[in-house]
Amino acid sequence: MSQTIPNVGAVARARPSHAMVLAAGLGQRMRPITDRIPKPLVSIGGKPMLDHALDRLAAVGVTHAVVNVHHLADQIEAHLATRTRPRITISDERAELLETGGGVAKALPHLGAEPFFHLNSDSLWVERGASNLAALADAFDPARMDMLLLLARADRSMGYDGAGDFHLAPDGRLTRRAAGERVPHIYAGVAILKPELLADAPAGRWSLNRLFDQAIVRGRLFGHVLDGEWLHVGTPEAIPEAEARFAAFGRAPGGTAA
Repeated sequence: MSQTIPNVGAVARARPSHAMVLAAGLGQRMRPITDRIPKPLVSIGGKPMLDHALDRLAAVGVTHAVVNVHHLADQIEAHLATRTRPRITISDERAELLETGGGVAKALPHLGAEPFFHLNSDSLWVERGASNLAALADAFDPARMDMLLLLARADRSMGYDGAGDFHLAPDGRLTRRAAGERVPHIYAGVAILKPELLADAPAGRWSLNRLFDQAIVRGRLFGHVLDGEWLHVGTPEAIPEAEARFAAFGRAPGGTAA
């Protein structure tokens, strides 16, 4: 089950209506598939991974998503040309791949003044119950948090063999694991963050890890544990296993009936 962040004077808040979806990566570990199609358009469960991400966002009320493009960008633009839910704005990174932080900094003028979702286009999971995006949005408390990350448990994840990313305190605060240490929680590639965090962001390429570390110093980086099984689809060999995992539960990774 997911870890619930303690409710400290919580009030009802609107869920984010905007999102940034990262679809510009090279997908090098997914070659040779990504020599001909971009990784976000690789199909899992009869639907491209990018559509799983956008469908999940639409289901929790996101009306506008910015999608960045770089590798085989024309294919992604053509694929999204007719989508209306959510409405799509393309952030063109053909000239320079800006990474997770630089990409969102460039897209910031399109993301509004309120907290927004930040989502890797290949973030997939099997839902066990209610929507994990809805749970993340409902747990986000801007009075205490600068960023809220969706975390997966390593022992409930497919295809992950790393050492983990964060320690999770009982109140939901996050700290980095030490070098050589193993921790149970992995960043699942989904977050909610405040746009003001990027007010002084540099131009060019940089990683969102910079903002993670700044928020940790302030005691304002929090995590919420995914209720379900995270599917790490990083290589062609992982695709059949991912298909089998969510097919066994009768549901697609985003929680839609298969």
